[in-house]
Amino acid sequence: MKSLKIGFIGSGFIAQFMALAMKQVRHLELTALYERRGSDKLARFARDNGLGDCKVYKTIREVCEQSDAVAILSPNHTRVAVMEEIAEAVRSGVELTGVICEKPLGRNIAEARRMVQLAGELQLPTAYFENQLFMSAINKGLEQLKPQMESVGNIVLAQSTEEHSGPHSSWFWDPVRQGGGALSDMGCHSIASCRHMLTPPGKPPAFMEPISVQADTSLLKWGQPEYRKELKERYGVDYSKTPAEDFCTGIITFRNPESGQLAKAQFTNSWMYDKQGLRITMGALGPGYGMEVNTLQSPLEIFIGDAAAEAAADTEKALEKSTSSRGLLTVQPNEADLYGYVGELGNMRDSFLEGKDGYLNWEYGLEITRMCQAAYMAAERGETLDLTDTGIQSELESYKSLISQGKGAEVLFS
Repeated sequence: MKSLKIGFIGSGFIAQFMALAMKQVRHLELTALYERRGSDKLARFARDNGLGDCKVYKTIREVCEQSDAVAILSPNHTRVAVMEEIAEAVRSGVELTGVICEKPLGRNIAEARRMVQLAGELQLPTAYFENQLFMSAINKGLEQLKPQMESVGNIVLAQSTEEHSGPHSSWFWDPVRQGGGALSDMGCHSIASCRHMLTPPGKPPAFMEPISVQADTSLLKWGQPEYRKELKERYGVDYSKTPAEDFCTGIITFRNPESGQLAKAQFTNSWMYDKQGLRITMGALGPGYGMEVNTLQSPLEIFIGDAAAEAAADTEKALEKSTSSRGLLTVQPNEADLYGYVGELGNMRDSFLEGKDGYLNWEYGLEITRMCQAAYMAAERGETLDLTDTGIQSELESYKSLISQGKGAEVLFS
């Protein structure tokens, strides 16, 4: 089997997690990195772990020239500009097998649509990286329940929650650069995973039609004076002036276009979960059956007492976003696989080598962006939006949430 050579545009947290996951994916090489902070360290990791003869390049064009496919893993506000440079390289003769973008595809619908347009003009296969749809725990559960879905009816209620204590980087806290707060950051995960669980077996990822959304965005922890001070000192972000939501929740109603059956997706996300670390919980209910997933339920626990705590230099060795280095700690032996990164990389490799889109393409990413933006609009207006209304659909095309414009005080402090 031929190997696929990947170039990374971005060397931050998600790029490092991707490289870790690549250790478990055969016939995939990390060969090129765009020069940014952390790129030398990541290139060294790739070489030391047999991922390829990875080198750092000063231009995006050079990364494209050294790669079969390129992954856009840079901060949200840079992604359209990065894709424009990739497009220019391809137009000038550089050959690529495909292009990848980490979630979200855009900070708003206009940006996401531009990404789709550029890839379409180049006729490039695309992969939208939404790792949670590749989680083995979810897909094994859906496979196990397939006979029940076929005999008594499909799942009608899906619930997905993702919570941790807050992002790693300053741009993630900045609602203008990031595109919002917890809803933009993690709501895209939860909305996509809910839709996935509601989709009948054998149907495409975008089969279920969104028909309405209601949502709430709030600032509960990081708007308090002591935490605002911490954000300003640590990241240079002032939540007294330009806050983002640290909590969101909502319900999207979907319709099965074949049967007319309605189904509900309930999502909740926060940057205020100060327990063990990242927690993802998912559940699905159908007539007479159900399933649940909780990523903090691990086969491994360790205990570190006060006397030994100083030996734990890196709390995240145990769990992503871990907030403690002592006491009873949940440890996930293989987070890269648990969260679905291994599965999505394998799917991308196979798809691109066959000359086709990944299971999730950029059109799908555009749809998830549309639902996230609809949730922001519903929260701002305090009403349930009818997503089948052509007027609402038209408004969403140019919509930018007040939070993403740096005007979050108008909706979060009222």
